[in-house]
Amino acid sequence: MSSKIKIWLLLSLFILSTSVTLMAQDRQLTLEELIPGGRLYSRFIPQNLPQLQWADDMYVYVEKYYIRGTKAGQPTKLLADRDILNNALTTIGLDSLGSMPAISVPYKDKPVISFTNNDHRIHYDLLAREVVADYQLDRKGANYEFCPANGLIAYTAGNNIQLIDHPAHKLRAKIVTRETEKNVVCGQAVHQREFGIRKGLFWSPKGTSLAFYRMDESMVTDYPIVNIDARYAQVEPIKYPMAGMRSHVVTIGVYNCTTEETVWLQTESPKNRYFTNIAWNPDEKSIYVAELNREQDEMNLVRYSALTGEKEAVLFTEKNERYVEPQHPVLFLPGDPDKFIWQSQRDGYNHLYLYDTGGKLLRQLTAGEWVVMDVVGFDPKGESIFFTSTQPHPQSSASQGSPLCISGWRLNLKKADTPRLLTWGTGVEGVHNIAVSPDGKYVVDNYSSPLIPRNVDILHADNGKVYQTLLKSRDPFKKYDMPEIEVGTIKAADGVTDLYYRLTKPVGMEEGKKYPAIIYVYGGPHAQMVTGNWLNGARGWDLYMALRGYAILTVDSRGSANRGFAFESVIHCNLGVNEMADQMKGVDLLRSLPYIDTDRIGVHGWSYGGFMTTNLMLTHPDVFKVGVAGGPVIDWSNYEVMYGERYMDRPQENPEGYENANLKLKAGNLKGHLLLIHGDMDPVVVWQHSLGFLKACIKADTYPDYFVYPGHQHNVTGRDRPHLHEKITRYFDDYLMNKR
Repeated sequence: MSSKIKIWLLLSLFILSTSVTLMAQDRQLTLEELIPGGRLYSRFIPQNLPQLQWADDMYVYVEKYYIRGTKAGQPTKLLADRDILNNALTTIGLDSLGSMPAISVPYKDKPVISFTNNDHRIHYDLLAREVVADYQLDRKGANYEFCPANGLIAYTAGNNIQLIDHPAHKLRAKIVTRETEKNVVCGQAVHQREFGIRKGLFWSPKGTSLAFYRMDESMVTDYPIVNIDARYAQVEPIKYPMAGMRSHVVTIGVYNCTTEETVWLQTESPKNRYFTNIAWNPDEKSIYVAELNREQDEMNLVRYSALTGEKEAVLFTEKNERYVEPQHPVLFLPGDPDKFIWQSQRDGYNHLYLYDTGGKLLRQLTAGEWVVMDVVGFDPKGESIFFTSTQPHPQSSASQGSPLCISGWRLNLKKADTPRLLTWGTGVEGVHNIAVSPDGKYVVDNYSSPLIPRNVDILHADNGKVYQTLLKSRDPFKKYDMPEIEVGTIKAADGVTDLYYRLTKPVGMEEGKKYPAIIYVYGGPHAQMVTGNWLNGARGWDLYMALRGYAILTVDSRGSANRGFAFESVIHCNLGVNEMADQMKGVDLLRSLPYIDTDRIGVHGWSYGGFMTTNLMLTHPDVFKVGVAGGPVIDWSNYEVMYGERYMDRPQENPEGYENANLKLKAGNLKGHLLLIHGDMDPVVVWQHSLGFLKACIKADTYPDYFVYPGHQHNVTGRDRPHLHEKITRYFDDYLMNKR
């Protein structure tokens, strides 16, 4: 090839590359690319190693039609693909896979994965490349819970519990419960999934017994949910205990797999009590339960005999005049069945405490003005515990932790020392999620920061040094003009507390031009909107609106998560008061910016954020010109018992608080444009909320707008989600951007 031709080809490639880049910068990203459920959304989320997990001493993950992984330190290799799996399935007479299934790891010490295909649960050995177990599942079954110790699967069929035996045993499924009353439910999550409850079946460590919830809902009124997909719309009622009303009654059974008999824990006064955080003693003789009173201001950790059901001891009690909220069961130390770890906010922040089984506090393991986020495991001997937290870095002079920085730590339980920072080897302050290998030698660190979409490293578990890098993700928006994202702090309405904010600025701002602003708000407990991960947690809709010329501000007001108990519980009995005052400090920030049009400020939020959006529109009608409230709580007396009474007490005990937070009573204050959006099958914030508000507005001669998503529950998901955000965008375009 001549030198002239080479030069021409290089020049052509340069021009083509430059043209593609310029085209990308000129083209605005769409909701189909930025919103989950969008057709092109997958192209614009950070790269990942999907389903990454430890299987014995190997890490494994799924990539398209392949399962990859190997031992730490070795080059990643192909462990299986769809064809390999299909060969193994057809060999034993099973249907082949159409696409790669979701995998899990059923045993910590075996290189075996599990997946389901056409009502079969398959256990597949990655090294032997063969199916080692095939369970025939019940098509009507749900809540499957596998026990690696005995090979049994417990599950729910209707309102009852059954067992599927290991295929090698050649026994038929066993029936655990035989409840015939339709209002009695066994084996499912109870108490509206509050208090960290995620399931209703609990295998003992050695698999001899199964503990389970039994919930009697006969005293709870049916709440109508209407399914319009049938030829004639059908009522599909749910049980929904509202604040101040009668709640369901829960008991705990223990089924012995050998005798096939069930004993019941002899709990006191099951009415108006919550039984949470069930845990087995390693010897299988005892069960631990965190018990809360209806008022949720007193928690007892109680030990019961798993053999007789008798109460053995109340190990300790926690009280708080606001509320006590246990979220995690006791966690026994491997190799030391006489000691367990308990998580508590008793000193104002979520920390770890070491107890013996007699209820004696041995010592507080962690302490400080920071929060333990998650306990992820132990080393095999139980000498060290691994966890993530907001603890300041050792090199930092800060005494308080930052919710923007979540790191991985290791704590030696044999020594009374301080936790050791594990994720320092990456050199990145951001949000780290870690997983320790079963042998305790390595830690997978999956992390991101405002400037790093996602990286995955394997660290040495003893010193935190990077042992192997599995992924360095690319910036999916590299070729596009993107908004500037500013993160900082402002003072709360109390004049003392720092609040974190995230401001996504309009793209291509022109000097002297004024831009509309939207406050995206949540403001309630168990949620943090401003984070230290990729783009500081900015959502695709935030980016989209900034590209359209809006400024998007989010403030984590008092009441939000990961700042300690006092910060979050300040909302107690007065929902909307302090949070709203803090959001108005965000308005002050917007007013201080020369490029913001303070006559064009809007607000948007969902669920608790829908409550805040509506409240801000009605309380400050001269400030907020446009609002979109999704799934909004309007009247807290219509919300469920566990959550509602934790933060507001019962309506009869706090009538002033309930009245002040009842937005139907403020319906006459509406001046601007307010759009309410609701799913017609919402079981969380029931439809009664927004419909009741519409009725109040009609009576008050005010005129909100309304949109319903048929067939959707509390959140609009799937292919309809881009439609939702297009609807929201159009509303702001019509009434805020164009200032109608």
